[in-house]
Amino acid sequence: MGVEQPLGDNIVTASLDGLVNWARKTSIWPMTFGLACCAIEMMATGAAKHDLDRFGIIFRASPRQADCIIIAGTVTKKMLPVIKTVYEQMPEPKWVIAMGACACSGGVFDTYSVVQGIDELCR
Repeated sequence: MGVEQPLGDNIVTASLDGLVNWARKTSIWPMTFGLACCAIEMMATGAAKHDLDRFGIIFRASPRQADCIIIAGTVTKKMLPVIKTVYEQMPEPKWVIAMGACACSGGVFDTYSVVQGIDELCR
C-alpha cells in the first residue's frame, strides 16, 4: 500500500491551506488612491499591457482588504484627513507608496494648500 514509485522531481505536495497562506504572504494587495494625473498612470499599470495580476498584485477597493496604499497625485491639505482615515482602516502590517513627484514632494505646487510629500501624514 502507498506510493509504489517515487514522485518525480517536478511534483510538489502541499496542503491547500499552506498554498493559500503562501499566496497571501507573497502577494501585494494595494488600495488605489488616485488624486490627479498620476492616477491615470496607475490605472495603466494595472491594465492589460502591464498586467499586475500575473505578479499577484490585485487592486482592492476596500482599505480593510488592502495591505498597501498607493497615493498617486497631488495631495492637498483638505484631502489629508481623508487619506489618514483610510490609512487607519487598513490592517497591520501596512505600507504606503507615493507615486509621482506630487505625492512625494508636492511637485511644482509649492503653495499653502498642497502637502509637500505624503510623509507629512505621519507628523
